[in-house]
Amino acid sequence: MHVTVGAFVVAATAVSAGSIVQGSVGFGLNLLAAPLVAIVVPEALPATLVLVALPLAVGTLRRDHHAVEREALGWMLLAAVPGTLVGLLIVGHVSATDLAIVVGGITLVGVVLSIISPPIVINPATSLVAGFASTVFGTASSVGGPPVALLFQHHRGSVARSTLSAFFAATAVLALLGYVATGNITLDQLVFALTLVPFMVGGLWVSRHLHGLVDAGWLRPAVLALSAVAGAIAILHAVL
Repeated sequence: MHVTVGAFVVAATAVSAGSIVQGSVGFGLNLLAAPLVAIVVPEALPATLVLVALPLAVGTLRRDHHAVEREALGWMLLAAVPGTLVGLLIVGHVSATDLAIVVGGITLVGVVLSIISPPIVINPATSLVAGFASTVFGTASSVGGPPVALLFQHHRGSVARSTLSAFFAATAVLALLGYVATGNITLDQLVFALTLVPFMVGGLWVSRHLHGLVDAGWLRPAVLALSAVAGAIAILHAVL
């Protein structure tokens, strides 16, 4: 896997911005970073960003662990194993170009649903569906945030951040174990992920100062706009 200086700058910038967003609202790293990484280093997906997302989720969870919605988390995790298996099947049969289109499409669908969706009742059924969809998308393309984020988009910031972070940490471990078992992770992807970790840590540090702003409702429109642009660019790059 060859990574040019320009490609690294794009990936590092995307990871920094995505980490700020995820540390603030509970999701966003892969929603923002995956479409851009799919353009500049498609071979890095999905394992590289899952490797970066794991410590980010753990770091975010540590700050708001007291607010986890434990019942919903349990149902979401119950659906994670079959969702991971389906996602691994997709990884083994989708080319890098097709994966870029999938990533972009999932991103745009997530943005649209986030805009038009009314508050969703959190119960066992909705938690199972969201958990399954999230792990399928996350394992196959590293973009697993939108389905579960929709469940919590109208809840307190601390609840969303902590519950989503706990879920993403657990599902990242499942996905990585699956990648290893199926041979869908390489040493190059691991090394690339390690070079991006400092930018993730920096973004996580910045995010702690934005919780008040996020909870006041100012960051969500920017996240949706950036995600829509990133998703569209990934699709256009793949088809042109």
